[in-house]
Amino acid sequence: MVATRKVPPSASQNFMAPKARAMFLNKPVPGIIAGMFVLYGEQYAQILEQFGEACGMGADEVANETAEVRKTIAEVREATLTAGWDGAWFRRAYDANGNPVGTNEDSEGKIYIEPQGMCVMAGIGVDDGKAAKALESTKELLTCRWGTAILAPAYSTYRIELGEISSYPRGYKENGGIFCHNNPWISIANAKINNNDEAFNVYKRTCPAYTEEYSEIHRTEPYVYCQMVAGPEAPTPGEGKNSWLTGTAAWTFVDVSQHLLGVQPTFDGLKIEPHLPPNFGELHIERTWRGTRYIIDVTRTGEQSLTVDGQPVSGTVVPTAATGTEEVHVALTI
Repeated sequence: MVATRKVPPSASQNFMAPKARAMFLNKPVPGIIAGMFVLYGEQYAQILEQFGEACGMGADEVANETAEVRKTIAEVREATLTAGWDGAWFRRAYDANGNPVGTNEDSEGKIYIEPQGMCVMAGIGVDDGKAAKALESTKELLTCRWGTAILAPAYSTYRIELGEISSYPRGYKENGGIFCHNNPWISIANAKINNNDEAFNVYKRTCPAYTEEYSEIHRTEPYVYCQMVAGPEAPTPGEGKNSWLTGTAAWTFVDVSQHLLGVQPTFDGLKIEPHLPPNFGELHIERTWRGTRYIIDVTRTGEQSLTVDGQPVSGTVVPTAATGTEEVHVALTI
């Protein structure tokens, strides 16, 4: 993304000045945008391979576009691991002057939640330990009893090069508040690298069923997610704000169903791979998918095995049932 306008960027914008543009090979700025590009770019490549010709594309066109997409993904991934890495976490962006945002070089706004969640969800840094380090930093520097803050330390004065995020009081909204919407990204990211205890703990910290234990502090309805919770630097830490006005429920559903419980749809079938703490023993899950009800029982034995309607299946993917099949019984041991 290349910026030409002169006004300060807002909290949700990423800008590239010429200096930063050269560093990023004219690709999106690391952080949430780069992570999304890698994550959803790969999904687009898979869709091309599976359905490109059915949608009217020629075989060569599909092959060429898929190759170009994956080439660009590789470039963005590499740029994120170099210019987007700050030493212990992923940087948020570069401002309009080409200076890093979300860096230990700054006294405030050193680390942001968005790139840690989205980059690890995309698999960036998983193989070389950067993902684990970023999530370790997230837990240490951003996470408190009430959840994981959007940034830390909060900005104490208005920063013209940052704009909106530095205009709020410390600990509220984009300036160090705990946005429930992106906390599930951190839970999913921890599940991605098998930090199962922390994946569940991240979920618990903002879940209404658990926040009701301190309702006199949270002060919002006990049956709904709120947009944000006042962060640790706020005068009223732990107090919920703007209930109902959030995308948290949708992301939490994805987190719980596809990552904590681990029932994830793929092109080849349902992948069953729970990421829950060891104190979760037996699980019974039912999921209707492509017209078939999958009845899934998970037990802990210390050994991995998968059976589908009594027949052993290798791996963790339950093959898609034939059209017209009403029920499939799945038994997974882990």
